[in-house]
Amino acid sequence: MLIVGLMSGTSLDGVDAALVEIDGEGVDDVRFRLVHWLTAPFDEARREAIHGAILAGSAERLCGLHADLGEWLGEAVVRVCDEAGVPRERVDAVGSHGQTVWHRPPAWDRRGATLQLGDPATIAERTGIAVVSDFRTRDMAAGGQGAPLVPWVDRLLFSLPDRARALQNIGGIGNVTWVPPRGSAADLLAFDTGPGNALMDTAVEIATGGRMTYDRDGRLGAQGVVDEALLADLLRHPYFAAEPPKSTGREEFGRPFVERLVSATAPEGDRDWLDLVATLTELTARSIADAYRRWIVPRGVQQVVLSGGGARNPTLVRRIRSLLDPLDVVDGEVLGVDPECKEAVAFAVLAWAHLRGIPANVPAATGAAGPRVLGSFTPGAAAGGA
Repeated sequence: MLIVGLMSGTSLDGVDAALVEIDGEGVDDVRFRLVHWLTAPFDEARREAIHGAILAGSAERLCGLHADLGEWLGEAVVRVCDEAGVPRERVDAVGSHGQTVWHRPPAWDRRGATLQLGDPATIAERTGIAVVSDFRTRDMAAGGQGAPLVPWVDRLLFSLPDRARALQNIGGIGNVTWVPPRGSAADLLAFDTGPGNALMDTAVEIATGGRMTYDRDGRLGAQGVVDEALLADLLRHPYFAAEPPKSTGREEFGRPFVERLVSATAPEGDRDWLDLVATLTELTARSIADAYRRWIVPRGVQQVVLSGGGARNPTLVRRIRSLLDPLDVVDGEVLGVDPECKEAVAFAVLAWAHLRGIPANVPAATGAAGPRVLGSFTPGAAAGGA
């Protein structure tokens, strides 16, 4: 099968589209090849449309964004196929994660709920390709967190024959999958570690009045000094001490979090802002390292693989390597795919699993009642002879 995987993550920077060739009838003989991938960046208007809907979305605003995101996701599919020189009629399906605008994990007194926008019917109409979407809701309906979703793919494609590894994605939110050696009967462990780039990005955006949307090459964080007292206070956030399974998002670690922080600390000049970015960079690194100390290292791990946009922040990566020493921390390219498109590849594989009728959640990681086939199917534009 040829499948386009689409990922628009919590960093709100654009759509990653990966055209993937997947061969095999089931999990025992699956193989994949990345044909082509790209990132379609969001311009300021699109980014603000998403951010505004997350912060204060009316029913009308969310409805319109759902349709607009469908158009933008469809554009990414057309572009990745055109750049690869692959006619769209040869593509079997699109696997679209959509854009998360709200994620509410389950609690003792309520079930979880999640909302990803990006109308699959619009994608199907604009591309003529069938779409598998809405991957999280079935796991949540079965009592799970609905996140992380990629651990099943991590084990399927990236386990090693002789050692355990931890796959650490750093998008807007950080998440980790502990993958036991291939063939092991041990359960996966996967959960959101906490903030990834989201807090740093927001602080940079506020500090520069929107001229910058992220800390390019970690230069700002490298110039600041960590406020250890503030960091200690931030690390007391109850999410970090909560036991897995657990998941989080911009609802917890997003713009309101940073705005409250700015109001409390009142940064005035460039030096204050640099220190704040440095402190938030250290918060991401420390929260990842603390999660490993509590839950990953006790299981045994020989390699840590970094992927996502945060893997391109040298300041952040240096701190993670230092805090996790003597663990071997390597770049995601060891997986055979660019670290920034790994999640788009994962959603192509999750769409393949849906089409094969293969359950692809990991109950041990999400807390769901059992294995479930994930996603909903929307036929392509030519369905029914149209």
